[in-house]
Amino acid sequence: MYYSTNFTSPAGVLTLACDADGSHLIGLWIEGQKYHGKSVPGPMEANDGMPVFTAAKNWLNRYFAGEKPAVSELPLAPIGGEFRQDVWSILCEIPYGEVVTYGDIAKKMAARMGRKNMSSQAVGGAVGHNPISIIIPCHRVVGSNGSLTGYAGGISTKMKLLELEGVDLSHFFIPAKGTAL
Repeated sequence: MYYSTNFTSPAGVLTLACDADGSHLIGLWIEGQKYHGKSVPGPMEANDGMPVFTAAKNWLNRYFAGEKPAVSELPLAPIGGEFRQDVWSILCEIPYGEVVTYGDIAKKMAARMGRKNMSSQAVGGAVGHNPISIIIPCHRVVGSNGSLTGYAGGISTKMKLLELEGVDLSHFFIPAKGTAL
């Protein structure tokens, strides 16, 4: 059994999910997000009283108040294969208010795997399947050409989150066509 709760945020209604004993956060999705809840391998039952939800909601309140809570403050256990886990760990290293490109992450992944290079598209797939949005900051990843493409929660939400963090969006553009628009 897995548990869920909702949280109303400036980015919309968020659904949080935790493991059976309530010790780890396994999901955070924005209402309408692509892959919403798909990583949870079983049914979720609403339960607002789990301690990990209290901690996550406090973290989110601080984040939306403009503070810079660290990812490491929460017990996270995103569900996914080894490649995705590695990409998500790199996402956790992106500093608040900064962005990196899919290519930057691909270079880090290639180095970790002892390869000369890595597909940015493969990295993009892992980033897009991040099951703990906002906290694992996939919104901080942009295209190498300055495109804001690739956010499963929608480009307008990505822009809101980056603006909240003080990112100057004048250097970026919204693609006419792309993923997760």
